[in-house]
Amino acid sequence: MTFPPLNEQMDAIRRGTVDLINEEDLAKKIERARVKNKPLVAKFGADPSSPDLHIGHGVVLHKLRTFQDLGHQATLIIGDFTAMIGDPSGRQKTRPMLTADEVKSNGDTYVEQVSRILDRETLKIQYNSEWLNAMTFSDVVKLAASYTVSQMLEREDFHKRFNAEQPISLHEFLYPLAQGMDSVAIKSDIELGGTDQKFNLLVGRELQRHYNVEPQCILTMPLLEGTDGEKKMSKSYGNSINFSDSADEMFGKTMSIPDTMIYRYFELATSVADLATIKTQLADVSTNPRDLKVRLGQEIASSFYGADAGVAAYERFKAMFVKKEVPDDIEECLLAAPTSLVDFMVEKQLAPSKGEARRLIDGGGVSIDGEKIMDAKAPLSGSPSGVVLKVGKRKFLKVKSA
Repeated sequence: MTFPPLNEQMDAIRRGTVDLINEEDLAKKIERARVKNKPLVAKFGADPSSPDLHIGHGVVLHKLRTFQDLGHQATLIIGDFTAMIGDPSGRQKTRPMLTADEVKSNGDTYVEQVSRILDRETLKIQYNSEWLNAMTFSDVVKLAASYTVSQMLEREDFHKRFNAEQPISLHEFLYPLAQGMDSVAIKSDIELGGTDQKFNLLVGRELQRHYNVEPQCILTMPLLEGTDGEKKMSKSYGNSINFSDSADEMFGKTMSIPDTMIYRYFELATSVADLATIKTQLADVSTNPRDLKVRLGQEIASSFYGADAGVAAYERFKAMFVKKEVPDDIEECLLAAPTSLVDFMVEKQLAPSKGEARRLIDGGGVSIDGEKIMDAKAPLSGSPSGVVLKVGKRKFLKVKSA
């Protein structure tokens, strides 16, 4: 195995990362792996607490795929044991415990779902019941003795619940210890997780020291906001793009995200290499954010369903949401260069004045290819095949780029 140079690996690993504890240790591990030609063990643990994954979960999975692409060993821990305890992260009350049957049913779906992002041929999958079920009560007592109550109360959610005199069950204190034992069992070199998992990951690092295993490095990724651009992505909030969604559903949901989320989705939910170019385009007032959103939707759909799926989803999107409202025979015009949407509406007599054009836009009465334009400062650009500008209920114009 030939590993890429250290700087190339570190650049790929840093992309989108919030915490990297710590870079110096990770650099040493990577250099040692290169010298010994032995891949690092990159670990990600997932409790099958529900049957569905979404692209918010995919943020960490994409990072785990990065380690695979760099030549390292990606290991997915299915938390079939820890799922029955219930992760207290971010919880204001005790999470209901799942049954073994519920956990098994959910876990069976995970392997198929993660394989849409990860290389299944090289991915190593382990279930933490393998070592946690084997622990005796004496082992658990010794494990519990390695951490203090005051250390547990440093955790923000425990601290808040304690101060609010809300109950904390003893088994919840055991959760981060049980998860930490996963790192001990597989001797992980680096563990990945969302920012809400930082405490748990650090516990694993400390337990490795306690059991004389070289401490793992910690890498956390942001929690991706949902399609509303506000709350974190969650199926319960109705703002998720799910692994189980069709390509058309993925594309359509992506088109509904706020423009302010475009770059964040490119960075965290795709593997595109030209992030700097995308950032420059978004900062350019002549860029129509919708064009980048179309590309984003195609990238997301294609990453799950193949290269052609994104293009096909876009064509079906246009046919369903745009063409159904557009008359068969509408006027066409050529646009030499991107221009002000407001100025264009007045020039083409789609609005009597700039003030009225702005009022129409602010009121949601203007759309391009079926997507409402809510920013009166938005630019207008055509395309070779033409975009359909709709003003009010009856005014249509197909705008082609010259």
